[in-house]
Amino acid sequence: MSSRNPLKEITLLILTLFGTLGIVVCMILLYKLSPEKNSGNSANCKNFPTGLFNYGGSTTWAPIRRDVDPVIQKICPQFQLRYTDHPIKKPGSGTGIEMLLNNQLDFSQSSRSIKPEEQQTAQQKGFSLKEIPVAIDGIAIAINPQLKLPGLTVEQLKQIYTGQITNWNQVGGIDLKIIPYSRRKEDAGTVEFFVENVLQKEEFGENVEYVYSTTDGLQKVAKNIGGIYYASAPEVVGQCQVNPLPLINQSQQIIPPYKEPFVPPEKCPNQRNSLNASAFKTGEYPITRKLFVIIMENNAIQQQGGEAYANWLLTNEAQLLIEKVGFVKVR
Repeated sequence: MSSRNPLKEITLLILTLFGTLGIVVCMILLYKLSPEKNSGNSANCKNFPTGLFNYGGSTTWAPIRRDVDPVIQKICPQFQLRYTDHPIKKPGSGTGIEMLLNNQLDFSQSSRSIKPEEQQTAQQKGFSLKEIPVAIDGIAIAINPQLKLPGLTVEQLKQIYTGQITNWNQVGGIDLKIIPYSRRKEDAGTVEFFVENVLQKEEFGENVEYVYSTTDGLQKVAKNIGGIYYASAPEVVGQCQVNPLPLINQSQQIIPPYKEPFVPPEKCPNQRNSLNASAFKTGEYPITRKLFVIIMENNAIQQQGGEAYANWLLTNEAQLLIEKVGFVKVR
């Protein structure tokens, strides 16, 4: 019969406790150092400057400002964001860049690239502008649900908005006058992009009726069978009162901006159409663009804030959130 050795038992107990504690510490360290946890979480808050940053610009960015930006505010509370409108002008990409140039914003959000004249103005003020793409968007076309039409080519869309095509029977529809709606070019980057890439820099026709906002444009299309309007795809595809129209690309493929099968208006809002992300990413859908964070390269805190914000939007976490609100990931 062996005698007990209390000292030996205590030593073994202590070693066991330290071994267990060591395993727990190692597991915690591995968890914190894992790539997934380092993608846009509080461990990266040191990359954000402290302070209040004014930002704004493109109305297309509204879903990101609403659902994505609060996440980084919660993760890094020292990096405070304040959406700022122009005191007189309507919000939009051009207005945001103008405010940035006038030191009214610390960085801006745009649905179009920087124009040469904007870059020139920046250089005259002693800095340059830089655009950082963070998402892919498409321009979707809204028509009245009673207007039955398989699709349009980009050229037909151009001819409608320049006044060369004025009746739906000219593009395979019924005998009905076309009422094209648009916001004004000076109001929005979406309109500037449309003029540049769809109208090929031609002017709007006299047949175009101007609206105050996308909400206004969609409401008018919902009331008028002959109406047509264009806007950022997330603003159109999930709507219940209008139909998003497929476009015919250069390969003569009919590509819808929504994921098939199509959800008809009578099933909305219980079911809604969702974005055809794959067609936007591959370029099969013919009218796509990128969303940019516009920063001042001035080696000051404004540049630090803009770059930190853009870099966070490019993390895995933020890209998934951007996808969730209806845009397409760039990564």
